Amino acid sequence: MATTAELFEEPFVADEYIERLVWRTPGGGSRGGPEAFDPKRLLEEFVNHIQELQIMDERIQRKVEKLEQQCQKEAKEFAKKVQELQKSNQVAFQHFQELDEHISYVATKVCHLGDQLEGVNTPRQRAVEAQKLMKYFNEFLDGELKSDVFTNSEKIKEAADIIQKLHLIAQELPFDRFSEVKSKIASKYHDLECQLIQEFTGAQRRGEITRMREVAAVLLHFKGYSHCVDVYIKQCQEGAYLRNDIFEDAAILCQRVNKQVGDIFSNPETVLAKLIQNVFEIKLQSFVKDQLEECRKSDAEQYLKSLYDLYTRTTNLSSKLMEFNLGTDKQTFLSKLIKSIFISYLENYIEVETGYLKSRSAMILQRYYDSKNHQKRSIGTGGIQDLKERIRQRTNLPLGPSIDTHGETFLSQEVVVNLLQETKQAFERCHRLSDPSDLPRNAFRIFTILVEFLCIEHIDYALETGLAGIPSSDSRNANLYFLDVVHQANTVFHLFDKQFNDHLMPLISSSPKLSECLQKKKEIIEQMEMKLDTGIDRTLNCMIGQMKHILAAEQKKTDFKPEDENNVLIQYTNACVKVCAYVRKQVEKIKNSMDGKNVDTVLMELGVRFHRLIYEHLQQYSYSCMGGMLAICDVAEYRKCAKDFKGRNNPQVYIGEKPDTLEKYLHINKLSLKIGWNQLQGINLQWWTFRFFRLNFER
Repeated sequence: MATTAELFEEPFVADEYIERLVWRTPGGGSRGGPEAFDPKRLLEEFVNHIQELQIMDERIQRKVEKLEQQCQKEAKEFAKKVQELQKSNQVAFQHFQELDEHISYVATKVCHLGDQLEGVNTPRQRAVEAQKLMKYFNEFLDGELKSDVFTNSEKIKEAADIIQKLHLIAQELPFDRFSEVKSKIASKYHDLECQLIQEFTGAQRRGEITRMREVAAVLLHFKGYSHCVDVYIKQCQEGAYLRNDIFEDAAILCQRVNKQVGDIFSNPETVLAKLIQNVFEIKLQSFVKDQLEECRKSDAEQYLKSLYDLYTRTTNLSSKLMEFNLGTDKQTFLSKLIKSIFISYLENYIEVETGYLKSRSAMILQRYYDSKNHQKRSIGTGGIQDLKERIRQRTNLPLGPSIDTHGETFLSQEVVVNLLQETKQAFERCHRLSDPSDLPRNAFRIFTILVEFLCIEHIDYALETGLAGIPSSDSRNANLYFLDVVHQANTVFHLFDKQFNDHLMPLISSSPKLSECLQKKKEIIEQMEMKLDTGIDRTLNCMIGQMKHILAAEQKKTDFKPEDENNVLIQYTNACVKVCAYVRKQVEKIKNSMDGKNVDTVLMELGVRFHRLIYEHLQQYSYSCMGGMLAICDVAEYRKCAKDFKGRNNPQVYIGEKPDTLEKYLHINKLSLKIGWNQLQGINLQWWTFRFFRLNFER
């Protein structure tokens, strides 16, 4: 049986169990092993092993039955014991209920007795206190304080409580009969109050928080409690302002007091608010006044920078103080403190700002014109100037003498950047220093100054000067620099438009001033576009006039009717070479001066006029056979030159948001440009050839 038990292993697997039994049996191995396979012995071993298993099963079964009987017996005993415990628990619960009722009854009696005792004891205590107060009052009547509570300095807390009550009683007594005792009580009241404040001061200097809390609790019922708070605030600030940054010192002071004030006073938020009010109204206000008053009248630029810096640092300090408990409406409290400091400076801020911006802008412009040795001429306004402007727009005639500017555009990106930088700083100050209700209006005033000095006094003046500097169409060797003015004006206006969107729009986006600013910007754009269009159109006329001069000077009648027909060695005439060179130079200049669809528009107009000029020019001459062929070569060269007129593929547009502005004002005849060079190069080639040979044979 022991051997059988050894064959059982956990976990039990029948196949493995049979395998182990076979290997342990002699002759149970496979054929070819050390012992021959003996099925009879193996069968006999299986039979014996089965008998052993049956015997083991019977023993285990008997043992299981015995354990089951024992378990049933113990279950019955446990159930019986549980029933007995339940009965005991019920008895205990009944006793507990009886005890609870008895305790409630006794507690009711005790409470009733306590109420009776309190009803008897309270009048007794009041009578005792009244007796003590009468005793102390008699001492004041006699004029001699004998009680230990008044003579012992260690009992100052008890003396303060007594004198505070006597002071309240004395106030209700008639003055004529008790004037002397009332004055004595008031004098003692004042003396004790001063002693307590001195004790509080000494404890604060020694850093004894516990003693400070005790004295502050006693002084809470005295009239001098506020004086105690003032002393605390004054001593807190001693040695607090040692750095150069008073705002950082104030923030550190408030943080230190905020950690301490709750352990001393019963109303810490009131004390902390009073400290902050003291810092703002005394320290900061004095500092701000010293910083601003010295430059308020002498240096507007420094005054505005200092005002912006001080106001910003004060509001940043206010943001840090918002973390502390200052009562219910701390936002309003801090805003009033800031307003009390800066109200005298913010009332007329925008007047100072606009006055400084005007003078600064005028100085920047004047310094630029002085550097150019240019005396700025006045541009007329009113009805006559408007009439001239309308005539010029309709006829493109130069009204008035032409001005020689020696190629100067009178547009400076440095000047523009300086003006925009000054205006940007003005917008930032306006955003910070203006009242929210006045912000859009103040921002609009700054914008109008920018328009006046940048757009009118600088850009518009440069355009007027550029228009006046454009020579007449019959001038020779004219310097056509107006395209440089166009290029610089376009660049400048992009900077102006960027500042409009980045700095002005956020200030006026939700106010009615937005529409006014947009309308003013639109008017400025249209005004400058009209002048640019006029100048470009007159510049194109000058280009065509210059080509006419070249053709008139270089084109000879013998070019197309040579004396020796057999000795023509040139491919095209000298006039054609110079005209094409001039045209290519001007086309490149146009492409460099403009962008977007404006390049295509201007080149299209130039192409129309160029085509008309060449067409009319070639009709003035008579041609021989060889001259006709030379004319055809000239036309081919002109057409090759015209291929350069194709503009760049640039997504940007001209000034403003309307890419068709120049096309609108220049009245372009697209059809003539489309078919013009086809006529000269295609149809006209055959026509010219036929006409040349016909004329030759007729003569």
